[in-house]
Amino acid sequence: MDELPDLFRFQLRLDELAAQMAEPSFYANPRRAADVTREHQKLSQLAADHREFTRLERELAEAVALAKDPAAEAAMRELATAELPALESRRAALKKSVLLAMIPPDPTDSRNTVMEIRAGTGGDEATLFAADLFRLFSKYADAHGWKIQPMSSSMSERGGFKEVIFLITGTDVYKQLKFESGVHRVKRVPVTEASGRIHTSTVTVAVLPEAEEVDVQIDPADLEITVARASGPGGQGVNTTDSAVQIVHRPTGLLVTCADERSQLKNKAKALTVLRSRLLQRREDEERAKYAAQRRSQIGTGDRSERIRTYHYLQNRVTDHRIGLTLYSLPQIMEGDLDPFIAALQKADFEMKLAALTGQTYVLKRATDDED
Repeated sequence: MDELPDLFRFQLRLDELAAQMAEPSFYANPRRAADVTREHQKLSQLAADHREFTRLERELAEAVALAKDPAAEAAMRELATAELPALESRRAALKKSVLLAMIPPDPTDSRNTVMEIRAGTGGDEATLFAADLFRLFSKYADAHGWKIQPMSSSMSERGGFKEVIFLITGTDVYKQLKFESGVHRVKRVPVTEASGRIHTSTVTVAVLPEAEEVDVQIDPADLEITVARASGPGGQGVNTTDSAVQIVHRPTGLLVTCADERSQLKNKAKALTVLRSRLLQRREDEERAKYAAQRRSQIGTGDRSERIRTYHYLQNRVTDHRIGLTLYSLPQIMEGDLDPFIAALQKADFEMKLAALTGQTYVLKRATDDED
């Protein structure tokens, strides 16, 4: 019979939470009390399911033994044999439920998300594809009832984006979009190509969980803030006032510019939102780098140099190189139908975490050369 991971550390945490809930001052902080109560309920359910799984294991073992016992009456053997499929099905479902509850949740999954799309190699064609990706993610957000708030943008002469930064707010935004970080590559005939040759261009996408002030403490003395007159499209109010804000974080050298709003204060607030999210992402990347050897087999959710997906227009296909998934529905995908890829990436991530939890080895199915 398969064994579940030991419950010891979860039981320790459950006891710790129970002790906190018994304190006289526990409800003095309603928000903390609610968080502790939810975690206690979740772990209590985990412990109950773990006990039920252990009981079911014994019942299943007894049924198997009875079904094979030549000394038992034929009717009893038949009854035990008939019960086996239902017992095995319940056991498999319960095991999956327990393992899922044991996987630590990503605390940023429920966060809003700052997305940064930048044209890479490919000149004007890269900027046009950056605009296509912005439209794709906008449509995906609309389909899920999320809202998009522009943060900053820089347009090319042909109407594409050299860079566009925007905030997406809604339920579980980061959980759905975190695997979109990386290099998106496009193969198509550019509108500027008279000979009909296929060009290859790239666009980088960064998906950052929105950081709150409690996540990242920024010392105002570390900031170099300058203001200037905004340029580009935006109307007379934007272009005739010193509303553009540029912030440099001296310790890291990170630079953020925001000029989308007419108000200098609003642009500063947006720039600080982007800066905090970048600093949070940097801190998390540093933590993940400590486990670089383990990351080689992971899907990845933040490496901007990793080529993750190819959009091949002439072949009507999109290939995700991390999981070897190819779909021949490029027009629908470019209209925001990302759910098949996102579901497959989440499934692969879940299976890797399950494998790690049970001490097994999980190998990602990567795209082959002919899917390049």
